[in-house]
Amino acid sequence: MNRSTSLSEYSKCFLIGLSRIILPYSDYTVNGSTLRYIAVCAFVVKSQLLDLARFRANYEYYFERFAFRIHKLLEIMSFPSSNIPSSQEPSTTWSLRDRTLSFGKEPLLMGILNVTPDSFSDGGNFYTVQSAVDRAKQIEDEGAGILDLGGESTRPYSLPVDTEAELKRVVPILEKLQGKIAIPISIDTTKSEVATAALELGASIINDVSGLESDPQMVEVAVRFGAGVCAMHRKGTPQTMQDNPHYDDVVEEILSYLRSTKTRLTECGILPEKICLDPGIGFGKTHEHNLQLLQHAVRFHETESPILIGHSRKGFIAKILGNKDLSRTMGTVGVSMALALQRIQVLRIHDVAEHRQAIQCFVASLI
Repeated sequence: MNRSTSLSEYSKCFLIGLSRIILPYSDYTVNGSTLRYIAVCAFVVKSQLLDLARFRANYEYYFERFAFRIHKLLEIMSFPSSNIPSSQEPSTTWSLRDRTLSFGKEPLLMGILNVTPDSFSDGGNFYTVQSAVDRAKQIEDEGAGILDLGGESTRPYSLPVDTEAELKRVVPILEKLQGKIAIPISIDTTKSEVATAALELGASIINDVSGLESDPQMVEVAVRFGAGVCAMHRKGTPQTMQDNPHYDDVVEEILSYLRSTKTRLTECGILPEKICLDPGIGFGKTHEHNLQLLQHAVRFHETESPILIGHSRKGFIAKILGNKDLSRTMGTVGVSMALALQRIQVLRIHDVAEHRQAIQCFVASLI
């Protein structure tokens, strides 16, 4: 690069980035290339200019080095300019009770299997034992890395199911799946008795939408079995969570909640490497809240845990598309590609085959 001109150009970029750290984000218009400069420079300055004395002493060396990095980052940045990169590298592993999952360029797909009559998207589709077992095998064959089995709907305004009914839904399926699939099974439940039964039948993960808070015994079960856990944020319960949810800053508040949840779980004996965290798209959030969380999903890497996002076929997709009667499959895939750009580790989705193909082509097209 031309040294005399490039340093002049990038000095503007550097100073804007430095001011980005000092001045509030709201002082800038979220539009155009200026904010992309701000975002990238803030990332570079925040993560690398920690030793200012050393920087002053080696000004020319560092400036050229950072100028080159800024140039390359600007070339490849294709996600929205409001996505301020996080300085935290994404977690690369998730330890379960019987194996460790590794994450690379591709997000891992968690295939959804709801054995309920009233789930918002596929309720009743796999309500018999055999149809559920067949679908579980199909989910694995289509390329999922985890099977997520749930026996209680948690859609907005759904009614709770008692423990006995939930056990009757999931236990026969888990019994039939013994030795039939190789991918780890996640039990989607807030009840410790259901989690215990599933873990005794080979499940590896507890996926708890209450952040392991609804049932006081859930943490003890996770510790006893050495299970992987996914702890989600939700505001309220399914019966109340969509009644005008409010946040002063949805990204910061949920990031804070996820950090404190990880601390709480580790203090109770769950190893940090066994924890995955979920910001809870659609669980006590408005349409705008959901979009802000998706646009800034990269921030959740600051928890130093794998991040799971469950956005599949949810109502915000219909709202974006402007038609609630349209299929939400391709809308879901579109959101998934934006999350893959932000290196989200686990995507909880219904349409496994479509995602597998899209992600393969997406990764093959990256530099």
